[in-house]
Amino acid sequence: MLVVGLATTTVMFAGNGDRAGQAGATQLLINPWARTSGWAGANTASVHGLEAMNFNVAGTAFTKKTELIFSRTTWLKGSGININAFGLTQKLGKKDGAGVLGLSVMSIDAGDIMITTVDLPEGGIGTYKPRFTNIHLSYAKAFSNSIYGGIAVKVINEAIPDVNALGFAFDAGVQYVTGKKENIHFGISLRNVGPRMRYGGDGLSFRGTIPANGNTQTVSQRSEPFEIPSLLNIGGAYVADFGSKDHNLTVAGNFTANSFTRNQFQLGLEYSWRKILQLRGGFNYENGIFKYETRQTAFLGPCAGFTVEIPLAKEKGTTFGLDYSYRATDLFGGTHNFGARINL
Repeated sequence: MLVVGLATTTVMFAGNGDRAGQAGATQLLINPWARTSGWAGANTASVHGLEAMNFNVAGTAFTKKTELIFSRTTWLKGSGININAFGLTQKLGKKDGAGVLGLSVMSIDAGDIMITTVDLPEGGIGTYKPRFTNIHLSYAKAFSNSIYGGIAVKVINEAIPDVNALGFAFDAGVQYVTGKKENIHFGISLRNVGPRMRYGGDGLSFRGTIPANGNTQTVSQRSEPFEIPSLLNIGGAYVADFGSKDHNLTVAGNFTANSFTRNQFQLGLEYSWRKILQLRGGFNYENGIFKYETRQTAFLGPCAGFTVEIPLAKEKGTTFGLDYSYRATDLFGGTHNFGARINL
């Protein structure tokens, strides 16, 4: 039923580029994790573990016991924006098919912004910091040896002094694994479905003087509600092992139907040697991306990354990993992502 429900939502997403800029809470579209961003998020069908919370929550069901990730992103280098993220997934039991709980927090640091007023347009009276925070709570499980599903709820907070917006959204996803070696993957996920958000707070009020009688009064303004950027992912992946457990090559593709921007196609490759070293690359394509005049994103499309996974206790499966990814951008110095991962 979940697959049918997700599939029927495709009519909701037209990928209309003319609506670009009409949605709010667009930080929901930012991927703070290094592995998945290293191959453009093409692995909707094959992503496993904590990072699946950002593309297809069903993939968190593959968590073997406990996984923790700390991530730091230099967003559009030169803009002064940094993103910090932390996540944890925990399997609820030792049996196969036990559910997995997940929690992740992403916070955007946009730096200090000068306070200006009508009377002091040059500032000089201090600074303020915008706050953007997303909190995800998820649950996923294996329904069979082939079918995995999950759901997530997100709490979204945007704030500046005296003005804030609070909202929530839901994600749902399914992954299907087949093939003699379980090397064929399909996935579908629906993300960021929720009610409209609205700004409120004392910062939307001001005191004015009535010309007719000279009296002063406080006027409260109401902001217009805004939509959040819902999207649908449909992807597939194939894993080739070349008859050896030491070498794997994964080819993945994904289609993203966006509700407020152009639709996108992602292609990615990942080579793995003994699960210790992983090299990956990808490309994120959308209509008009190759021309400056028609491009609607700062990202140029190509990306790459690598992972070094160090076994700490083979009998327990404990590992420590370091991740890095780079995404090429226009007018900035690219986006760099660093991550540290612990599997217990």
